[in-house]
Amino acid sequence: MDPFGRRIDYLRISITDRCNERCLYCMPEGYRGWAQRPDHLTTAEILALVRVAVGLGFRKFRLTGGEPLVRADVVELARGMAAIPGVEVIGLSTNGTRLAGLARPLRAAGVRTVNISLDALDPARYRRITGGNVADVLAGIRAAVAAGFERVKLNVVLLRGLNESEWWPLVRFGAEHGLPVRFIELMPVSHADALDAARFVSVTEVMAHLDARDRLVPQPDPRLGHGPAKYHRLERTGALVGFIGAITTQHFCETCNRVRLTADGKIRPCLGQHGEVDLRSALRRHATEAELAALLRLAIAQKPAGHTFGADFTPCRPMVAVGG
Repeated sequence: MDPFGRRIDYLRISITDRCNERCLYCMPEGYRGWAQRPDHLTTAEILALVRVAVGLGFRKFRLTGGEPLVRADVVELARGMAAIPGVEVIGLSTNGTRLAGLARPLRAAGVRTVNISLDALDPARYRRITGGNVADVLAGIRAAVAAGFERVKLNVVLLRGLNESEWWPLVRFGAEHGLPVRFIELMPVSHADALDAARFVSVTEVMAHLDARDRLVPQPDPRLGHGPAKYHRLERTGALVGFIGAITTQHFCETCNRVRLTADGKIRPCLGQHGEVDLRSALRRHATEAELAALLRLAIAQKPAGHTFGADFTPCRPMVAVGG
């Protein structure tokens, strides 16, 4: 339990700060602050921390980045995590561009769920937002479905002036493929002006836009994951859509159950706060499991009641360096 009575049982693990795309909301223009390879935790170090986390009651884990699939040993890492008693769920968050060739090996290694970023279907709009090729993502989505993951979800970051015309096509795409689509409010995790009114869109606005086309029916408990999304079913199309409103939703953090491990071995109790606890230094001085557990407990004890995104929050390092 954290100081506010929340059960913290979900660890999101960034396994690299590298990415093969340059999304506007994640990586600032000109960002060159890559961690050097020796700064990244090794597979053995990550597995050691997962074992410690399980001993403290963590049961759900997600591999993130950067783009986790640019790490060469991602399948080996997933397999090692799945072999640890007490690990109940391993998920993956990815841009999908390398998933076509890795979906089956990852599923065989024990990854159960996949979240795929898809901010636009139009190739030109997708390239403007991410710098990448949407055809690669669509191939990754098809491969993920064919590989038999328990859940495949699509994530859409809301960007005024860039992807409003994509909302309904994305919903239709999700319905046609039986995949939930989640709309996510822009958070200030790339640069200080990320919440500029010219770019920000609230989930309330998106809900009204969709509801005007097809009635949104709240889904009280769809059991689609371990995060804060609120789901609705569109009555006629049957599409399942989720909304993550970190900025505008009151009491958003009341049920937060997660902490993050950065690629360079820092535990961050809250994405919207700057505090971190260094585990890499302890690992590399060969700290005992009890010492590592004490540091992880310290991080949980430092978890704040809520984020400070609405208080002129300025990230000390961007999302790509913290982990999704």
